[in-house]
Amino acid sequence: MLCTWITSDLQLPLILTLFLVTASTITSSMDRKQSTVTPPAEVNTSLSVLVGTKAVLSCPPVLWTSMLLSTWEIVLRDKLPCFRAFRGDTNETKGGNCTDERITWASRLDENPALQIDPVAITHDGYYRCQMVTPDGNFHRGYHLQVLVPPEVTLVQTENGTAVCKAVAGKPAAQISWTPEGDCVTEQKRHWGNGTVTIQSTCHWEGRHVPNVSCSVSHLTGNRSLSTELDQDAKTSAPLRILRIVPPIFIILVIVGSIWLLKISGCRKCKLKETEHTSVVEEDEMQPYASYTEKNNPLYDTTNRVKMSKVLQSEVDGMSLHTVYVPEV
Repeated sequence: MLCTWITSDLQLPLILTLFLVTASTITSSMDRKQSTVTPPAEVNTSLSVLVGTKAVLSCPPVLWTSMLLSTWEIVLRDKLPCFRAFRGDTNETKGGNCTDERITWASRLDENPALQIDPVAITHDGYYRCQMVTPDGNFHRGYHLQVLVPPEVTLVQTENGTAVCKAVAGKPAAQISWTPEGDCVTEQKRHWGNGTVTIQSTCHWEGRHVPNVSCSVSHLTGNRSLSTELDQDAKTSAPLRILRIVPPIFIILVIVGSIWLLKISGCRKCKLKETEHTSVVEEDEMQPYASYTEKNNPLYDTTNRVKMSKVLQSEVDGMSLHTVYVPEV
């Protein structure tokens, strides 16, 4: 019994000693953790903003009173990076090489060094990074800014019976679907100047009775749907239109040709009349001269007499008349 009591008296101080050592160790480790602040890792966020609206980009949430320096790095598409900075202890701001007047500070810099873009344009696509320097370390936050542009949607029917749905100049590219589904071909045209994309879908329903079709356009800025009545006789309407156009053209050509022929015939008759009239006038003009020549020209008179003698002689020979000479008594 004596040995057992002595052993119990020795265990109690030992247990107390171990407890105190463990407690002091835990307390010291907790104190070390509280005195050491580890800055969080850099956070990058994807942000989509509709063109023409206002965007506000915030820095990491830290105590503004402990902020020493705040900087924004702006990397726009196809441009060199630019910087904006604010120094907390002196309230100084520097714009660096950022010249876009639509990118400004959002509010009082001693309260919140957020960045504001108003209005947002397509050219503001890019990466924006805020860095804050404090006594506890540096804090970062980045934004991958994507500017959204709603497409212009149209739906038309062509002469050959097909339907064409377009989503023009959207950013990013839209998606087009049809109801009911048909034989469709989709084309994409990218506008490299501003990053917008035009989507065109051409669809036809060969051999099927489809009275109405719908074109649905899906986009991040919103969805749109257009419908139209499909003319099943569109494929045959073109030949019919041609047949309707040909007869009037033929009639017009016949009328024009007839007028042209009548005009030519009339011209010919006029020319003949003018020629006959000219001949008569020339004969009438020559008659007085001929009469005068016969009356006053002896040579012409002698010639006529010779001609008349020959005529009389021929008549006499034809009648077999003989001349009888009677001698004078």
